[in-house]
Amino acid sequence: MSDVKKVVLAYSGGLDTSVILKWLQDTYRCEVVTFTADLGQGEELDPARQKALQFGIRPENIFIDDVREEFVRDFVFPMFRCNTVYEGEYLLGTSIARPLIAKRLIEIANQTGADAISHGATGKGNDQVRFELGAYALKPGVKVIAPWREWDLLSREKLLAYAEANGIPIERKHREEGSPYSMDANLLHISYEGRHLEDPSAEAEESMWRWTVAPEKAPDAPEYLDLEFVQGDPVALNGETMKAHELLARLNTLGGKHGIGRLDLVENRSVGMKSRGCYETPGGAILLKAHRAVESITLDREVAHLKDDLMPRYASLIYNGYWWSPERRALQALIDFTQQTVNGTARLKLYKGSVSVVSRDSRTDSLFDSTIATFEDDAGAYDQKDAAGFIKLNALRLRIAANLAARRK
Repeated sequence: MSDVKKVVLAYSGGLDTSVILKWLQDTYRCEVVTFTADLGQGEELDPARQKALQFGIRPENIFIDDVREEFVRDFVFPMFRCNTVYEGEYLLGTSIARPLIAKRLIEIANQTGADAISHGATGKGNDQVRFELGAYALKPGVKVIAPWREWDLLSREKLLAYAEANGIPIERKHREEGSPYSMDANLLHISYEGRHLEDPSAEAEESMWRWTVAPEKAPDAPEYLDLEFVQGDPVALNGETMKAHELLARLNTLGGKHGIGRLDLVENRSVGMKSRGCYETPGGAILLKAHRAVESITLDREVAHLKDDLMPRYASLIYNGYWWSPERRALQALIDFTQQTVNGTARLKLYKGSVSVVSRDSRTDSLFDSTIATFEDDAGAYDQKDAAGFIKLNALRLRIAANLAARRK
């Protein structure tokens, strides 16, 4: 008999987690608390409440939390201060949401007296690592129930059959299409995996994309926008100050309209396998470009290069589930220190799948000195003769090596 008395389930109300809810009740004979996070996925969340009630979950054990502002302000924006990109392309839309969900699972477990948490991540995926590393970092003694590592329902077809047998409502599209895409959505991105995407040589269906138009079908006229930053975080769009989640949502709309932010990627998962996924991150693509533009005039050269050196390590920490680790916190402190002077505005042009910087400005922190950089008469601001000594000193080791090589011939 299980010693688990109460478990908090990360519950979306979809097929997988609805099956898990019933399975937990039948297998562990424990009280279930459901937690549904509003991360800006754009779906009505009240049906999750109604489904939970249908399974006999007590109203006080149903948590549906609007965490959109916290998600963007405390997770997405800190990540973008580092210009974070995993393996050169991926903006980590799924990865960055998991530490927040883990945090809330533990908070609710503490609040309700639960002794376990549960999630719907498969044993093949990265999310199991992210959820559980976060949970253990915040509550070392918590028990984690990962059904995909325990049950034998290891395919969409078996899940559908289990749902049928146990009276779990199945959406019509699941009945007609069989296995749907495995999708994750929040304010930063939407991802697609499974079905024919499991063949990396197969092109994604145009009908799959939800947030972005095809670049060739985007408007024929470009659109310009001004994005203002204060200490590395965007605070205003086209002169209008907005909350963090409102600003990112607006960037998603603008980027999607112009076909910006699509990605088809084969990535290296934490568990060792390669996995193909498609992503839409229109607002993130715009934000990354604008942030780097403001940094280009406000960051010292060596500080900027140091950040670029550290970024892949920082990205790997987030991808692999180490948001709550001491090394990520230490890197964050360094990154945030560099952002004190990242204040200014970037002007961007959106056009048929591309976002380009057309200007950048900082009235208070720009290190760009036109009197020195000019190609015209600089009135003595820069002595060009100084470059000769600099070049000779830097060439010294090259000349020594070349002379040695010549003597050996």
